[in-house]
Amino acid sequence: MATLKDLRGDQPTWCPGCGHFSIMAGIQKAIIQLGYDPHEVAIISGIGCSGKVSEYVRTNGFHTIHGRSLPVAQGVKMGNPALKVIASGGDGDGYGIGVGHFVHASRRNIDMTYIVMDNNIYGLTKGQTSPRSDHGFVTTTTKDGNKEYPVDPIATSVANGATFVAQGFAGDIKQMTEIIRRAIEHSGFSHVNIYSPCVTFNKVNTYDFYKERLTPIAAPFDDRDKALATIREYDGLVTGVIYEEKRDDFQRKLNVDFDMQSCVSGTMDDDLFRKIEKQFQ
Repeated sequence: MATLKDLRGDQPTWCPGCGHFSIMAGIQKAIIQLGYDPHEVAIISGIGCSGKVSEYVRTNGFHTIHGRSLPVAQGVKMGNPALKVIASGGDGDGYGIGVGHFVHASRRNIDMTYIVMDNNIYGLTKGQTSPRSDHGFVTTTTKDGNKEYPVDPIATSVANGATFVAQGFAGDIKQMTEIIRRAIEHSGFSHVNIYSPCVTFNKVNTYDFYKERLTPIAAPFDDRDKALATIREYDGLVTGVIYEEKRDDFQRKLNVDFDMQSCVSGTMDDDLFRKIEKQFQ
């Protein structure tokens, strides 16, 4: 079983006070609570400030290109179903260039966890609007205010078939760690959006902003319409597990028992290979 020392990777270079520190700690604490060793977990990250988490948490890791953490993570899970796979990215990475992958991963329901560090801005490239920036948000590139309206990530994953949808806040590490732990335990696609204030470039969506506005949800809904109605009622400013259902994940629907040794050695049975191949045609 891993300890915090085992899971410490490279020294983080995030800005002091960044919410990503808490999210990284939440991931580490959840892995420890679940009793996994580092080699039993894989963290696949995208591009942006959040992309470095695969280097800062010492497990199996892969740092992908912009918006592509989800297809790589799904490939990792299909290649080695025994791994606990966590994909991670930011709101620009996941809800911008990667939004198509996000929608299809939600409906596909592969057994993995997707954690998005949502700071409502492009932080790594010095503070441009992201798909999560509010209408009217002022930045160096939108001096007269953002003309677009933000995407609603948790409503999107609920509507598109994710079987576990939750939202956390970097300012509440206890609740956030519990959400991440439950997401990893869940069998199916788990989407966890986490509000992670950018203390350098976003002076609107601050820790105080969220502390004053967030409403906790006591228990998850098992009805998508009720979950969506609640998300709309609070304008997306909710925390907790919003929606959860039990449904066969993608691997179970394939009805294929992957023999990892035969995959690696190239001795996979022809009938099994054709069965797998047919699912992807």
